[in-house]
Formats: sequence, structure tokens, C-alpha cells
Amino acid sequence: MQGEWGAQVIDELAVEPGDITVHKHRLSGFWDNELDSILRQQGITTLLFTGINTDRCVFSTLQDANFLGYDSVLLKDACGTSSPAFVTRGIHFIVQQLHGFVATAESLLVSLSSLSRKR
Repeated sequence: MQGEWGAQVIDELAVEPGDITVHKHRLSGFWDNELDSILRQQGITTLLFTGINTDRCVFSTLQDANFLGYDSVLLKDACGTSSPAFVTRGIHFIVQQLHGFVATAESLLVSLSSLSRKR
């Protein structure tokens, strides 16, 4: 719920001037808000997915992003859930087969670092 402790931004991810905040009201971050419109206005076509409850909110949002035509990458080491490990493995399998890619935040950071060195 907006305004409750569960919707607070953690200190490590402080909101910066110029950041856009979109409030999430359902399992999927694309329902009942302006997220899709904002992403399209910004020309964003690839989304990286991280978060809590890999098998619920993260997966629901990733599926909807894929259905809307976004390229989707699930960063498996930046997600978590209290569900059994086999559920997470199933989500990774489904994402790889149907909705996008599964990678690690660590590999993303390495790739971004190598890009910045080339410039």
C-alpha cells in the first residue's frame, strides 16, 4: 500500500531529482498505473527485473512486459522469494523459454564496466 512501510524506498535506493516514481497497485507493475506510457515516452524497450517475490510480483510484471512487447531480462541474483527453490527454478525456466532472458546482476555489472572502459 502506498504510504505503508512495505512501499517505502530503502535508503540504499534513495530517490534522486529527476527520478520518476510509479506506484504499483497489483501483482503486476503494469496494471492500474502509467508505467507503460512512461516507458514508451522515454523510448525504453528493454527492462531489467529484480525484486522480492520472484514467483509473484516480479514474474507477473515480467510477463506483462513481454506481452506488451518489451525485451525482458530477469536478474536472478537480484531477486528473492520465500517459496521453495523449485518454484524459482521453474520461473527461470519459463522466462528463458517464453518471455526473455535470465542473467545475473554480477554479469550485467561486468558488461557495463567493460562498455564504459571502451569509451
